Amino acid sequence: MSVVSGDVILQKLAWRYATKEFDSTRKISDENWKVLETAIISSPSSYGLQPWKFVVITNQTVKDQLPDAAWGQSQPKDCSHYVVIAARKTTDADYVQKLIDAMAAERSVPVESLSGYKQAVLSKTGGMSNGHQEWNSRQCYIALGFLLETAALLGIDACPMEGIVRDKMDLLLGLTDTGYTATVGCALGYRSSSDKYAEAKKVRYSAADLIKRI
Repeated sequence: MSVVSGDVILQKLAWRYATKEFDSTRKISDENWKVLETAIISSPSSYGLQPWKFVVITNQTVKDQLPDAAWGQSQPKDCSHYVVIAARKTTDADYVQKLIDAMAAERSVPVESLSGYKQAVLSKTGGMSNGHQEWNSRQCYIALGFLLETAALLGIDACPMEGIVRDKMDLLLGLTDTGYTATVGCALGYRSSSDKYAEAKKVRYSAADLIKRI
């Protein structure tokens, strides 16, 4: 397996920024989108529960309605692909069993052999009371990170967007009664030549400020 050099990674991360204006005429290729989609599916999550749903919007009629659920921001309308990462509201026993069944099938082991793991997960999730949605929402940001870095490595622009109105977004995307709720959005595509922020220098604190070495 080939390895991406450290220099290339750092160059790509320096190149990326939270794109404010997208070129609405440029679209992500099917080949590159497949990579991005696989990246978010491959994201890690606590216990491997994958408590999310990825809603990918490319239909322009729907995209034109997205700014109303994103505080009037234009990126969802003008980008190539807009992704809403929705968190699962609960993590009940049936959902845990779904994971156990999938693990047994994928690894060709008896379901019974995973009983200890199942009980460990149930012990964790069962002790959360009403905290499932908050926990699952935090998992969504892991997937967002995978999406942003993969996009940068592909030379695709992106803008993570917490500025969404959850109830409006859920209603627009048909999530209201699904057991999932919009947590964070991400616009992906290609920057507009008129986006003044593309050339702005990044402001990042130094390693001395941010990293404690022990």
